[in-house]
Amino acid sequence: MRIAMWSGPRNLSTAMMYSFGARADFAVMDEPFYAAYLHRTGADHPMRDEILQAHETDPNKVSLDCKRTGTPHLYMKHMPHHMVEDFPMDWAEDCMHVHLIRHPARVIASYTAKREAPTLDDIGFVQQARLFDALGGIVIDSTDIRADPVKMLRKLCSAIDLPFDPAMLHWQPGPRAEDGIWAQHWYHAVHQSSGFAGAEGALPVLEPTMTKLLDQAMPFYEKMKENALV
Repeated sequence: MRIAMWSGPRNLSTAMMYSFGARADFAVMDEPFYAAYLHRTGADHPMRDEILQAHETDPNKVSLDCKRTGTPHLYMKHMPHHMVEDFPMDWAEDCMHVHLIRHPARVIASYTAKREAPTLDDIGFVQQARLFDALGGIVIDSTDIRADPVKMLRKLCSAIDLPFDPAMLHWQPGPRAEDGIWAQHWYHAVHQSSGFAGAEGALPVLEPTMTKLLDQAMPFYEKMKENALV
């Protein structure tokens, strides 16, 4: 099985990659198209130069790597907005697609703590909704996972016809060998963890400058939420 896990940033995506990586039967890949996306778009992201130097920038070569098998399974953490319009998608044809979502207010609050003034393109809701329309798949909300990891991981495994493994609930603190070089900027909290954090509290109150972005993202989140596992 090859799982393509689609998620915007600041969305429990790294913890989910660590969760599947804790299984003995999975290899994992961390945002394989990130460097190609930066190279093609010229986007100014933290550690841009280091990412371009350390990771493959040719989307065709990345696509070939995404076709490889795991041990025996492969889990790929993908960001929807990394898939530039003409990037190859043939690698995705026989994947099991899962879409990890999170309320935009939580995404925006977390993102702005790491990078100022995100745009709608930066947080990936539009691109994720388009990919769901094109590829289908399973939708799961990160807030539900944090509220009850055992229940939701069991439901996810059942939905993709994969036996649940209790190893998914815990991992060793610190970085993984598969982490992208960007981990040193973005993954600090996950590196300090050994499992999923507890249930989230009330929605954060955003700065007034971010309310327009929230309003733009909400319809796409709500559309995906209608299809989420419960």
